[in-house]
Amino acid sequence: MSEYEIHAIKYAAMDRNRSDNFLSHDPHDGPMPMDFFVWLVRGEAGIFVIDTGFDAPTAARRNRKVWRPVAEGLKAAGVDPATVRDVVITHMHYDHCGNHDLFPQAKYHLQTREMAYATGPCMCHHALNHTFEVADVQTMVKRVFEGRVCFHDGAREIAPGLSVHWVGGHSSGLQVVRVRTRRGWVVLASDASHYYDNFERAAPFPVVVDVTEMLNGYDTMQALASSPAHIVPGHDPLVLRRYPASGFGDGIVRLDADPIAQP
Repeated sequence: MSEYEIHAIKYAAMDRNRSDNFLSHDPHDGPMPMDFFVWLVRGEAGIFVIDTGFDAPTAARRNRKVWRPVAEGLKAAGVDPATVRDVVITHMHYDHCGNHDLFPQAKYHLQTREMAYATGPCMCHHALNHTFEVADVQTMVKRVFEGRVCFHDGAREIAPGLSVHWVGGHSSGLQVVRVRTRRGWVVLASDASHYYDNFERAAPFPVVVDVTEMLNGYDTMQALASSPAHIVPGHDPLVLRRYPASGFGDGIVRLDADPIAQP
């Protein structure tokens, strides 16, 4: 039975307040910063990179701070991006789909409805398209014509013990990743839950296409994970405090290890 190690690799950060991170007003406003991660999944079945982050020019345009470039974080963890064969794109927002030239040999795993959403009539509306970078979408279309995109519709096992599951909500084709590890089934939530507070309190993040899908996504993750403590949110700085260091330097923690502090 295949098991994997999982590493969360921080690559960027930004300042935010609690009122920015919940659809309903939070009366206890105060600092609630956001970290940006990519995830490395490694086991007998191979190496899988989950999401590709953004680069320095995108960070400058969007007033974000690159903490360490994605390529450097992966190399610190012992992975040469040029050799990676499989990349899972949880969704095509700017912070999950950039660094276009980083994985020249990879095929990209993407939900069919995410590509339809990112290239369809919904993108006529700024309220929906501002979370996408045109160049990211164009690059993904180019990869389709190169035969480098593997489309999934719903749930699909892409390797023994590693599967993707559509949840929607935050973006029309958002998918989460379920990974079998030594401590059980871990779910990488990506933006299905930006913070622990989002899924633990059923308090949706304000960037949302379908609120019902987002709320149902919390239930889906609970069903897929071995326990709520096996769900890893996509942007919460607490991840770096709740999991042990991987031994690859600052900002990289081991998600297949037991948390060092419970919620």
